[in-house]
Amino acid sequence: MAYNKRRTETLDYMQSMLGQMRTMAEAERCDMLAYLIEMAYVEVSDIIRGERPARVRDPFYRGNRGNAA
Repeated sequence: MAYNKRRTETLDYMQSMLGQMRTMAEAERCDMLAYLIEMAYVEVSDIIRGERPARVRDPFYRGNRGNAA
């Protein structure tokens, strides 16, 4: 149980930091950097919501949408 709480806190912290870094990158007009940070932000958001595993072991993983054909 303590692991899940710590993991959630860590992911929330990462999401917060990524949001701040994205804002900083946008302010400095670093478009590609802002985009890449945004992708990391979306990824951590998906993990928090349970839509993506923290580790992808199956290259055909598609979350709750089923398996690849």
